[in-house]
Amino acid sequence: MDEKLYLLYLAGILALGISAQWLAWRLRLPSILLLLGFGFMASFLPEGPDEIIGREVLFPIVSLSVAVILFEGGMSLRFAELREVGPALGGLVTIGALVVWGLASVAAHFLIGFSPAISAVVGAIVVVTGPTVVGPLLSHIRPSRKIGSLAKWEGIVIDPIGAVLAVLVFEFIMQTGEGATWATPMWSIAKTIMVGVVLGVVTAYMMIFALKSYWVPDFLHNAFILAVLLSVFALSNYIQSESGLLTVTVLGLLMANQKHIPVRHIFEFKENLRVLLISCLFIVLAARISLSTLLDVGWTGLLFVAVLIVIVRPASVFLSTLGSSLNWREKVFLCFMAPRGIVAAAVGSIFSFELVHHAENLNLSEIGGTSEGALVVPVVFMVIVGTVTFYGLTAAPVARWLGLASPAPQGVLIAGADRWIRELAVVIKSAGFHVMLVDTNFRNITAARMQNLPAQCASILSDFVSEELNLGGIGRLLAATPNDEVNSLACMEFTHLFGRKEVYQLSPWDSGSGKRQSVSDHLRGRVIFGHGLDFYKIARRVTAGAQFKKTTITEEFTYHDFQQTHGESATLLFVIPESNRLRIVTADDSFVPKAGQTIIALIDARPEPVKPPAKSDDSNSSEPEESPAKSVESE
Repeated sequence: MDEKLYLLYLAGILALGISAQWLAWRLRLPSILLLLGFGFMASFLPEGPDEIIGREVLFPIVSLSVAVILFEGGMSLRFAELREVGPALGGLVTIGALVVWGLASVAAHFLIGFSPAISAVVGAIVVVTGPTVVGPLLSHIRPSRKIGSLAKWEGIVIDPIGAVLAVLVFEFIMQTGEGATWATPMWSIAKTIMVGVVLGVVTAYMMIFALKSYWVPDFLHNAFILAVLLSVFALSNYIQSESGLLTVTVLGLLMANQKHIPVRHIFEFKENLRVLLISCLFIVLAARISLSTLLDVGWTGLLFVAVLIVIVRPASVFLSTLGSSLNWREKVFLCFMAPRGIVAAAVGSIFSFELVHHAENLNLSEIGGTSEGALVVPVVFMVIVGTVTFYGLTAAPVARWLGLASPAPQGVLIAGADRWIRELAVVIKSAGFHVMLVDTNFRNITAARMQNLPAQCASILSDFVSEELNLGGIGRLLAATPNDEVNSLACMEFTHLFGRKEVYQLSPWDSGSGKRQSVSDHLRGRVIFGHGLDFYKIARRVTAGAQFKKTTITEEFTYHDFQQTHGESATLLFVIPESNRLRIVTADDSFVPKAGQTIIALIDARPEPVKPPAKSDDSNSSEPEESPAKSVESE
């Protein structure tokens, strides 16, 4: 292949991957669907990844990439979440995994026609789900904290379990004819757990000690951890096949839950790296599958996927959660959260190659003119496409139907609970939106609760708020404390959760001071309500009698009429379109409310007009005409 075309191919993979991610974000679809679609289109090129990159290089790259992805997944887990989900999680990754393995193996044998040995391998491969698909789905759905934590833990922990199970089954069938016994796989399980846990714990301790002792400069933190991560993964796999997945998961879990060094910057780096790796890996692996190979599987493959969705997953969930604290709604939701991802694709590709290589020793037959080993990859990819499509399109509606999630969360997390903030929160709540107030002043929190406002006495920057507080139904942050620095830090803290678009803060007191202003522009969230309208200016207006009012704009009473009625001092704060979404008005927003929309504004008190002296002629006296706003305005 020409060098220029080689460079073009590699750059094209990255461009296609990021384009798929962006398009999925715009269309609100699971990104893996578009990634697989672009990858299948790439399979029509004259040469595939095996010829361009080389199979000897491709598989190690895939394995190292999966290590990074699982490490990042492990860093998203918190031990505190286990208090609620521990028993259910234990059942899902043990009894549930065995149920999936057994039923999937039976289905692969009778539906597709695989031999019992290959069916057992395929059943083990489809046990895994994975953070590459579960994580984005949970971010899109935003379910309640308990069930979201359980689905996240299962999706990460089940990956090394499924991969190790596939290795053990493969090793067992490879020893067929040599007096294979159960002693070998049992020893392999013990060795895998021992190597994975010991290496993970020791490496985590060494990394924490090195970083805590400042042996590694700040600019090398991410590179240092990436190098150690990949090295220990390779070493673990060298000692015991596929134990590296368990090693990096344990390593990520311990790094996330230790309190000695900050790891947010490490997590953000790995998160960005994960997006790049997933974008490229799915396209490369899908490009290895031709349309003709998928057609070789035929309708039996589709039926196999249907059985996994309709029978296998519900059976594993309900059997493994017997006696747990989960209610029927949460169990049903879990039945719609089992998409397969990059780990299944990577493990399936590796084992397919090994099965084809050892086809003669295993006495594998052919199905439809294709070797059983060669059909493992298209079957696995059919499972990936089918499960991601089904769960990606149904999980969110099901979660909303079950009352475990709200569509496009419009609730507001408010940092601060002073008097005027409480009055604003009451109006927002009366408009039908969820609010949560967080303040360190217990008097403010007590007053908020007396007004039936959800409130927590804590610092907005504490781990309690980001990790323990139930933020179901909340989709944005409004930082409104008197401290501009705290407001900016809060926006930085919650950017990873809500996105930069949905973190807002009040205008700083020294807005417009140029380079001498207290907080630089790049450290802030989006400034709301207007430049110069800081905490104290709003507080003084409310003390002077200003009120937060909700008004409906109509054809008869336009926004211009509203301004004429209340004067130029009326400040537009929120707009509620007909779609019942809450739009926060920013300082740079030139939005003009239209008929049918409801607005929330801060309206100053107007002095009572002085009544003219009574006239002797009753026929000339008249009552002042009622303002047209009164018919559509409510405080």
